[in-house]
Amino acid sequence: MKRDMKRWLEELRGAPVKKAMPVLSFPAIQLMGISVRELISSSDAQARGMQLVAQRTDAAASVSLMDLSVEAECFGSAIRVSDEEVPTVVGSIVSTEEEARALAVPPVGAGRTGLYIEAIEKAVGLITDRPVFAGVIGPFSLAARLLDVTEIMIYCYEEPDMVHVLLEKATQFITEYCKAYKEAGANGVVIAEPVAGLLSPALSAEFSGPYVKQIVDAVQDDSFLVIYHNCGNSTIQMIDSILETGSAAYHFGNAIDMAEMMAHIPAGTVAMGNVDPAGEFRNGTPESIRAATLGVMDACCKYPNFVISSGCDIPPLSRWENIDAFFAAVNEFYAGTAAGRG
Repeated sequence: MKRDMKRWLEELRGAPVKKAMPVLSFPAIQLMGISVRELISSSDAQARGMQLVAQRTDAAASVSLMDLSVEAECFGSAIRVSDEEVPTVVGSIVSTEEEARALAVPPVGAGRTGLYIEAIEKAVGLITDRPVFAGVIGPFSLAARLLDVTEIMIYCYEEPDMVHVLLEKATQFITEYCKAYKEAGANGVVIAEPVAGLLSPALSAEFSGPYVKQIVDAVQDDSFLVIYHNCGNSTIQMIDSILETGSAAYHFGNAIDMAEMMAHIPAGTVAMGNVDPAGEFRNGTPESIRAATLGVMDACCKYPNFVISSGCDIPPLSRWENIDAFFAAVNEFYAGTAAGRG
């Protein structure tokens, strides 16, 4: 369903009471009585899961799976799949510049990308009361999975040309993948670039930001937004190059102080975060997640461009009583604010 997404984002920023926008999709397995393995193998299950989450929560938008193994698998990486955890990439497939140059850029639709695009197309038909965002990996995070997350940090210094070759190929593929989601009816994408959060500001400005910007420039318009996600612990130090990507909005993890981050975000730009997905959603209690959510909102809602969210993708086995408590705390905060709460 096509929407004026620029207007949607402006209305979200301007609303005195803002709906939460957590990265919430994998816990749908509990609502459907299926495994992660089954969810990632069926476009019908993914679309139905997104619909059930939308029906249960009053989130600002529906956000699809943050499965950062999909794109690497298309390039040839081995994937570890389980019933209870998000899929992960195993090993590396590139170790030399020659291998990087020889690596073929797969067509969109290869591997599970075709299935994930179908899921978004179906979800858009089922969820009509809010925008639907697809999920893609960022270029540096994809290159890191092809090279190995630890090794790429060394390669940035010792083999920068090889890294750039891979980044160009990753960017080409991700751009086409985003265009396919756009064609399928998605209202935007959340582009996850967490490995870039391990870089120094200078390396981030060289190896991540410009490539993300290429993707944003190619796909973002009034009807299709890019939300940049990075849950690394260095995002405050590299915020200048992150903002230079030109993404419509930004989403940060709980490794940073969200209130400190908000001081660096332009007033007209929406930023989201950052209740701990593992510590609170997965392993907390309704009481602890209430306290954590109210704590983040107390610190950050003085910024009108702040939207409360999870710090990252909420794990599959996070208890729904915790997720419900998060949304209840958001409502409690705004009700208290309306009644004169500090």
